[in-house]
Amino acid sequence: MSTPLDTRDAPQSAPPSPDRDLPQLGLAAMLVIVGAYTFYDASTLRVGFGDPVGPRVFPYVIGAVTVVLGLLLVLATLRGDLPQADGGEDVDLRHPADWVTVLKLVGVLAFTAATISLLGWAVSGAVLFVGSAWALGSRTLVRDVLVGIAMSVSSWYFFHEVLGVILPAGILDGVL
Repeated sequence: MSTPLDTRDAPQSAPPSPDRDLPQLGLAAMLVIVGAYTFYDASTLRVGFGDPVGPRVFPYVIGAVTVVLGLLLVLATLRGDLPQADGGEDVDLRHPADWVTVLKLVGVLAFTAATISLLGWAVSGAVLFVGSAWALGSRTLVRDVLVGIAMSVSSWYFFHEVLGVILPAGILDGVL
């Protein structure tokens, strides 16, 4: 004669695995790759014979710490630890990303990168500021142009005169 199985004492099966946070795993993989490359790149540095510490120490430490942090992030993610949202964060994660705005910003940045040597930083920087403000929703064109020109020309002078970094003057060569 058979008796019904009593499942109260039977070991329970493991709960289903939680959804893995793929972006967090991607970040962890990026950390491991960057740390490993930093560690490798430090090994290619030339060291003088009279330098006991040498220039390799800090890149080795930074690379090793980055790899360890990446591996710890992988472990935390696989355990199911998820980051908590900031209480003051005003982003509604139920809405999809605004890819139109992202594409506008990428276009403005690509235009700036393509024209900086021809137009120069003062003009390209102003276009970058105005285009970015437009892509992010600003509708005050005159103010954006004035602020963009002021910021790009003043940053050109700051880099050129204070820091000694030569930015291209482009079409304004001789004027700046």
